[in-house]
Amino acid sequence: MAIMPLNRRNIPASRLVLGCMGLGGSWDESPITEEHVKQAHEAVDAALSVGINMFDHADIYTRGKAEKVFGQVLKERPELRKEIVIQSKCGIRFAESEGIPGRYDFSKDYILSSVDRSLQRLGIEYLDILLLHRPDPLMDPAEVAEAIDTLKSSGKVRHFGVSNMHAGQIALLQAYSKEPFIVNQLQMSLQHIGWLDAGVHVNQDAAKSNTFPEGTLEYCQLNNIQIQAWSPLAQGLYTGRPVEDMPESIQETASLVKRLAKEKETTPEAILLAWLMKHPAGIQPIVGTKNADRIRACGGAELVELTREEWYCLYVSSRGRALP
Repeated sequence: MAIMPLNRRNIPASRLVLGCMGLGGSWDESPITEEHVKQAHEAVDAALSVGINMFDHADIYTRGKAEKVFGQVLKERPELRKEIVIQSKCGIRFAESEGIPGRYDFSKDYILSSVDRSLQRLGIEYLDILLLHRPDPLMDPAEVAEAIDTLKSSGKVRHFGVSNMHAGQIALLQAYSKEPFIVNQLQMSLQHIGWLDAGVHVNQDAAKSNTFPEGTLEYCQLNNIQIQAWSPLAQGLYTGRPVEDMPESIQETASLVKRLAKEKETTPEAILLAWLMKHPAGIQPIVGTKNADRIRACGGAELVELTREEWYCLYVSSRGRALP
């Protein structure tokens, strides 16, 4: 498997990341319970047991409760902080009661205040990595650079990145900031394959219907930017979710994943993750589950070796049609 850009930058991040979006209960103002804290402990323990030492947050996850419950885990086990890498995101704002819609906000004041709130909820002094969550059309790259400089010089954030951005947006931000943007988090899975089709559909009519921004994958590779895959397990589509009423390509792909898992004496989850990690960009999948058993089922992914033929079998099966 390719070496991850984060590791090339001497950041000791594991190949897999635990996504913490599901921690803390429901997406409302209901309080955190002892059961939520217990669930968070179990998820962290399951992650650590399979070598996962990186945890992905966002200020909005369960309306701040995901960070808060994770902070409770760290409060009860302070020794963990030195052993793990914590990443969070900011920039998405919910709709407000006075009629203001849900929106994005990369203003300097909002970025700084968001980080302060995340650090408070997590009960820590710094984030290892901060990502700008979704592109803000009103983004002023010079203002963002000021926020980044403030966060870096204060010691509140060590590294910076983005999420859901294309190459041009990252390049614009980078032109104004002396701090490198080292992560881009994108939706990527065996089901969500636009990132691959963007390359193989060059000079093809099929490219017209692909929404993945051309050149983004290559830009990240050229600039040593860590590509992180969110929803890499496609919400269980190939790992046990009922697919009888799904398109034939999904049913066949689910069967193929199951067969490969059996042949290689591993789990379907490990097959899906290994498929992503075989790509030479050094993709880092973010496993977004709070289920301890499912977290452990992902643990063998780094040991799975897919041949080129097996990799292409999975890709073409998911496409549901031959390559051009």
